[in-house]
Amino acid sequence: MSLAERSALAFFRARFRRAGTPARAAAEKAYLKSDLRFYGTGVPAIRGAVLEYCRQNPDLTRSELRALAETLYATNVHELRSAAIGVLERQRARLTERDLPWLVGLVRRSDTWAHVDWIAPKVIGDVIARYPSARSRMARWAADESIWVRRTALLAEHDALRAGGGDFALFARLAEGRLEEREFFIRKAIGWVLREVSKRRPEIVYGFLRDQRDRVSRLTLQEGAKYLPVGQRLALGLSAKAAWVEREERRKQKEMGR
Repeated sequence: MSLAERSALAFFRARFRRAGTPARAAAEKAYLKSDLRFYGTGVPAIRGAVLEYCRQNPDLTRSELRALAETLYATNVHELRSAAIGVLERQRARLTERDLPWLVGLVRRSDTWAHVDWIAPKVIGDVIARYPSARSRMARWAADESIWVRRTALLAEHDALRAGGGDFALFARLAEGRLEEREFFIRKAIGWVLREVSKRRPEIVYGFLRDQRDRVSRLTLQEGAKYLPVGQRLALGLSAKAAWVEREERRKQKEMGR
């Protein structure tokens, strides 16, 4: 380990220990069902430390960035691995298509949605946006033995698709190939992306759910159709209002009745 890597490790450890609490550490470990150690540091404090570190080290090379991430990921501490992803996100412009196999390797070692759902859209997705030819790799990821690599394939273009870009046709093909999966995190990922796309492009989401109505899981359907117009929801055999809308209306009525 180089002096710079030891320094970075000491930097993040000191800040996370100060910001964390034993109670939060126990709660987060239980919530994530994780075998990692926790300092009990919240996401704002993690992001704040990442920002401070990157401001102090603005000229990291690509190799230094990778070495730093490896050092932090080699620990068994949740927040230190989070810091690795945070630094990669802030310095993502230094990464290229050649780094994708390594990034997917980090995904394999993550073993928690909390890290996968950060690195997939914010780091891997950014590389794909800058190197569109990298989309050719996504079909292999979608069929990988690792649930987290498969989830990464589905979430990698989440941000681009949500913004009205991305390759929805590719996402649809990848999602269609995973509709028989019983894994919660795969079904949820498909629904999550569909839900976000529907905010700008409800017609293509409705078309996907209509065409796959007999294959799509209830979880994916409910999540993906969450914001669809009433007519489209009814055509899919759903109630006019999503469950979350009905819950919110009941909550407001209860508050008004007090």
